[in-house]
Amino acid sequence: MRNIVLAASLSALLFPATAFADNDTVRLSEPFQIADSAAVQQQRAQPAVLPAPQRFALTIGGLYTHREGETAGWAPSVMVDYAATNRLQLHAMVPMAYDRVSGGSTHFGVGDVETGIRYRFLDDDPTGWRPSVAVYPLVDFPTGNANENLGTGRAHYFLPLWFAKSFGPWIPYTGGGYWINPGPNNRNWFFGTVGTLRELSEKWTVFGEVFHATSSKVGLKAQTGFDVGARFNLTTHHHFLFTIGTGLQNASQANQITSYLAYVMTF
Repeated sequence: MRNIVLAASLSALLFPATAFADNDTVRLSEPFQIADSAAVQQQRAQPAVLPAPQRFALTIGGLYTHREGETAGWAPSVMVDYAATNRLQLHAMVPMAYDRVSGGSTHFGVGDVETGIRYRFLDDDPTGWRPSVAVYPLVDFPTGNANENLGTGRAHYFLPLWFAKSFGPWIPYTGGGYWINPGPNNRNWFFGTVGTLRELSEKWTVFGEVFHATSSKVGLKAQTGFDVGARFNLTTHHHFLFTIGTGLQNASQANQITSYLAYVMTF
């Protein structure tokens, strides 16, 4: 199973836009070379500041993704984000991964652990057009069993730049970066996305985005896809996320359907 950025605004859906200094998307790691997260990336870049006194976000989620001949995901993943300052966010995620090839056995175990540091160096200008800008380098460590397709067998590195701009309840965002992708027959590759969030109320936020990724491996084609999703704030401290998406280009090879459901506790 390969860790990559999931093109879904998973962490951008964690909290209202006013809770953060910018409104990017965290990208989550993904089983296949699907262009993150959020998020959840991961979600797979997300704003770095929780409303005082909240500084932590604990996310427990499940990921399902399917392509022709293979199904994989997380059951579950545990992600922790800590807002060290109003500009700096620390991130870590441990997935329990599964993978099943058609006609074969199902493998389950710890996947590749992800860590990252997000730093916002420009703020959104509320009276002008300047967006917030942040860097969010990620490292995926080879903790998953590569022989069972639960990990990559090598460390991988993502070097992105994220932009976001608030216009009342609308928050358009864009960004992307370069994956350093060592390993036999692997290629370094680029990922980019553009999307928008819309706050409907204090309880609900919805989003949609389109993403593209270049080829990351010999024999694997470039990919384009989209995601839609929503966040529901049950209370100030308890939240739920859901996203679903599919490929628009070469979907059968990488992403016929991907969905993610998570519970988030902030404190």
